[in-house]
Amino acid sequence: MAERSANGGRSASPRRQKAPGLTLYNTLSRAKERFTPLEPGRVRMYTCGPTVYRYAHIGNLRSYLAADWLRRLLKASGHNVTHVKNITDVGHMRQEMLERGEDKVVAAALAEGKTPAEIAGFYTEAFMEDERRLNVLPAHIFPRATEAVDDMVEMTRTLVDKGFAYESGANVYFAVDHFPEYGKLSGQVSAALEVGVRVEADPLKRDQRDFALWKAAEPGRHLAWPSPWGDGFPGWHIECSAMVARHLGPRIDIHTGGVDNIFPHHEDEIAQSEAALGRKHVNYWLHGQHLMVDGLKMAKSSGNAYTLSDLSSRGFEPLAFRYLCATIHYRTRMNFSFASLRAAQRALCRLRLSLTEPDGRMTKAARREGERMRRRFWDAAGDDLGLPRALAVAWRVARSRLSAPVKRELLMDFDRLLGLDLVQRDRAPRPSEEVRELVRERGRLRRARDYKDADQMREKITAQGLEIRDTAAGTVVLPAPEWARGQKTISASGDVESLLEGPPDLDFTVGIVARQGCQELERCLGSIQRRLGSHRAEVIVVDNGIDEDCGHHLDAAATSDPHLRVFHADHFLGSAAGRNVCLRRARGRYVLLMDTSVEATGDIFPRLRTLLDDPTVGVVGRWGVMTDDIRTFEEAQAPGDVDAVEGYLMAFRREILRETGLLDEKFRFYRHMDLDFSFAVRSRGYRALVDAKLPLRRHEHVDWERTPPQDRERLSKRNFYRFLHKWGDRGDLVLSGRP
Repeated sequence: MAERSANGGRSASPRRQKAPGLTLYNTLSRAKERFTPLEPGRVRMYTCGPTVYRYAHIGNLRSYLAADWLRRLLKASGHNVTHVKNITDVGHMRQEMLERGEDKVVAAALAEGKTPAEIAGFYTEAFMEDERRLNVLPAHIFPRATEAVDDMVEMTRTLVDKGFAYESGANVYFAVDHFPEYGKLSGQVSAALEVGVRVEADPLKRDQRDFALWKAAEPGRHLAWPSPWGDGFPGWHIECSAMVARHLGPRIDIHTGGVDNIFPHHEDEIAQSEAALGRKHVNYWLHGQHLMVDGLKMAKSSGNAYTLSDLSSRGFEPLAFRYLCATIHYRTRMNFSFASLRAAQRALCRLRLSLTEPDGRMTKAARREGERMRRRFWDAAGDDLGLPRALAVAWRVARSRLSAPVKRELLMDFDRLLGLDLVQRDRAPRPSEEVRELVRERGRLRRARDYKDADQMREKITAQGLEIRDTAAGTVVLPAPEWARGQKTISASGDVESLLEGPPDLDFTVGIVARQGCQELERCLGSIQRRLGSHRAEVIVVDNGIDEDCGHHLDAAATSDPHLRVFHADHFLGSAAGRNVCLRRARGRYVLLMDTSVEATGDIFPRLRTLLDDPTVGVVGRWGVMTDDIRTFEEAQAPGDVDAVEGYLMAFRREILRETGLLDEKFRFYRHMDLDFSFAVRSRGYRALVDAKLPLRRHEHVDWERTPPQDRERLSKRNFYRFLHKWGDRGDLVLSGRP
């Protein structure tokens, strides 16, 4: 039956020709190989699925998208694919870790009286919904680990019977030295493995490289099963081995996952599967690279571990993320940003719009050109899942002068792989007669080359929540997507124009960055606003992810206070990047970076001006620290020169930034960022000064108090080593060591 096109006309159904053969990069051989299935026409494919005790983040979802594109490509190549994706619902976290709150989601759910099964069921459904929204084809089988424990016990027993595993303290371990090929996937050698062990030594192991197949249940554990070695639960790696064998057989064609699965998970899976079954486990191993956010690794504690719901809440279509992932090869590290997601959303809308062009003439030449484009698309896709090159061919088609029926047929064919829902069947509502008249008037102005008035007419239309797109077929008016409406936000400090090269036109700029604590922000901001008086000053507040109600309150305050400017970030930029927004927009000769934990109890500006007018002084604050070795820092006990000014309040002349540069944006957590900046200032020969006469009061630091203790330690340590790497050999900057 003919497919109805996006503009309501009819076009030929997409040609279901087979895609050409394909090559895949095999992690096992470290080379691209021509794909040949074990059984002609049939492919057995396994994907490491989610651990369902939390929402999947976009890095996880990128891996599942790569597996989906591979499956679609295999299907387009004429293969009958059986796809299995496991659900890890066993729960490997030890009871004492839960009791310490090291997994807050699970611990909170258990405290509410929910069972592990209920928790796993909730997050399993959330994962399934994410995949539906991303147009990921559902796996044919979603085995749950809890349903396959008997298979895991039996495989473990086989490994013990064959001498590849041993019991110790009611645990069962795989003996790595009994499997000579261990390390063939990851390339790790024995010496490196021994050095690379990142956990405390387990006294029950014969060799610290050995890994657990079965673990004894500790008292109070919710999930435990009987076994020949006592009640316990399976190790993480044995799950996939057992479920692959149960649902796909002893040997499969393709196993997919992320690069973080290569070692130890997939290395261990190979060892235990091949030792137990006596044959090669997987023919082709495919691994997708990491997804970074703003150039940094995702971490919940860093505030950059986004879920699909986080993207949707900002008005983005889930398929815009799918499009964005298609622009980066799956084996290339991907850097996610909201700016790139906006670009992807626009591109997806434009690509769909190309399917709305009116019908044109169908010629033999157009068909020949269309077939050439078709071959180029599938050839690109077949070269190790080359989605970026294939997508470029799709754009060549969309921008070409091919007749509309040929374009539609090709793009619909390509969408079998892309999965971008290019043909959307729910047509946009027809604009009102008033809007149509505005569009006609804008068209007349454009033809008369009166572009200024035409732009004003565009603004009248977009003010009604609509979007205008000028195409070869004419002007199209559509409802503006949510991400394109409302207040403008920033995705990086570089999104704001820097004023630092120009001269200052105010005396003071106060920069405040808020991530948590609306009341704390109001206290801090209000204490400054009350002291502005006749000072030529401004206050810049950066909403770095604070709650929505507080953000609205800031906007309301800015409308009534000409001294206040507010910038909203569409996500947590990081502590240094948020402050850099203030610095880039600063118009004052003197700049103050003020933490929301600080309250001004008097007029701080005259005293700061006096201190900073001393050309030997580089940075001033109310609190500072001293050190003897650049390793340990103690709060300064007396006013005067210090090794570093603490970040509760840091004031300096705006011009000094031309020497030091902006804050180092690798400091996403605030700790040690102030030390880094102070040392950068002092390395230029300036003094760091603490003054007790500054009328300031310090309150509880909400960022510190609301960060879990284990995250505080980890983030602080990470920042400290970053600081130490830069300044650890600058003993000449330590005041106590000077003559």
